[in-house]
Amino acid sequence: MKKFKTAKESRVSITELMLPSHSNFGGKVHGGHILSLMDQIAFACASKHSQAYCVTASVNRVDFLNPIEVGELVTLKASINYTGRTSMVVGVRVESQNITSGQKKHCNSSYFTMVAKGENGKNLPVPGLILTDKQGVRRFARSVERKASASSRDTKFESAKFNVTDYLEVIENENAKLDLN
Repeated sequence: MKKFKTAKESRVSITELMLPSHSNFGGKVHGGHILSLMDQIAFACASKHSQAYCVTASVNRVDFLNPIEVGELVTLKASINYTGRTSMVVGVRVESQNITSGQKKHCNSSYFTMVAKGENGKNLPVPGLILTDKQGVRRFARSVERKASASSRDTKFESAKFNVTDYLEVIENENAKLDLN
């Protein structure tokens, strides 16, 4: 196995027609179906990079920017943005296209942290990432920042360390009513 790979070596893209069976009660494609497709393509990309079975460790922010209509083509693109020792961040972009007009819409971008696993279920080391352009460096640096921010956020709100009085003013400006006993 290579010690380092480019993002291009493991890029994956799929296109699928959205059928009535994919729709929700509002007649749009169900977000859960799109999430499932995103998880599948993130798995494919991470597995291709690591040459191992991979599991989803986390998904960073999923914003549905535009609805997807039944009858549209949905294209998902995945690329490795970051590599740690045993984990990878896979960037996933979702676009829909109206078949008759050709109009494309960006529907979602999200970041999946995937971990490579061995046959024994233990984490496996993954090849590092060769950064070949400014976009690759930007994506890698953004992933490093996101990782640091998540770690800080996790410790900041630990139950034992959390101080309610630090957030009373924040809560006053929100759609909430305090009734602490």
